Amino acid sequence: MKPDETIDYHIRWAWHTIQRMYNEEANKYGFSMSTGYVLLNIDVKKGTPSTQLGPRMGMESTSLSRTLKTMEKRGLIKRKANPEDGRSVLIHLTPLGEKKREISKEKVLQFNKKLQQIISKKKTNQFIEVIEKLKQVIKEKKIY
Repeated sequence: MKPDETIDYHIRWAWHTIQRMYNEEANKYGFSMSTGYVLLNIDVKKGTPSTQLGPRMGMESTSLSRTLKTMEKRGLIKRKANPEDGRSVLIHLTPLGEKKREISKEKVLQFNKKLQQIISKKKTNQFIEVIEKLKQVIKEKKIY
């Protein structure tokens, strides 16, 4: 079997291409794709528990910790004690973080809008259906 005959080859290739594109764009504004992705997953009003960010984004806790530490040093986020649970911390955006979040949001919407112009709604829905099924099969450990 050739690599390009497998589903995972195409998923991996597409994701790395998308990641490279987002990183190139984010670098123009002084941050990375992973930083932008974190910014988009933080609740602007209430903040988000750091323990929810990793699972929400499919990110390992060590990578997330490193990213959050960098973001805090750059003044994009601040950590506050969770008033509902003193054992946890909420991640909040700073005014600079909110600006960078808007840039990230604009770029993601721009990319998706362009794809919607090129790929039909029917094909997009089929793609999402296939990806959701793939996620379900992997989550339920039905492969190995």
